[in-house]
Amino acid sequence: MKLSKIDLSSLVGIAHSDGYLQLLLDRGDELEFLEIPAPVQAYEGLQHLNEIVAETLTLPVLEEPIAMLPVNSSMAIAVGYSEGDRILQVEFHNGAVYQYAEVEPETWEDLHDADSVGEFFNQEIKGRYFSERVD
Repeated sequence: MKLSKIDLSSLVGIAHSDGYLQLLLDRGDELEFLEIPAPVQAYEGLQHLNEIVAETLTLPVLEEPIAMLPVNSSMAIAVGYSEGDRILQVEFHNGAVYQYAEVEPETWEDLHDADSVGEFFNQEIKGRYFSERVD
């Protein structure tokens, strides 16, 4: 069996109708609706996967807010990190604030030192860590 890594972080909602899997995707500035021919089992499988992930991954409640550092990036305006909780927080230009769980201190340092915060984020963080919108 060959496994492939997938990133479903932009998937907002799913449905199934008349032999089509219907997907609602967050494209940043707009939402996109897609229909893909698929059996109802594909929809049921995605629902089951969502239940499994929701049960096992939750971010801890932080007692102190994460100190944010401004960044020069076309993707984000600020980033912050809680070493004790291993949570990376990113504030995007569109106003959304996301936290990423179980981020290693070395990854935070590499992000903070990167020539391109957006490029590093897209290659090393997005889709690799459980995330939750917190704004």
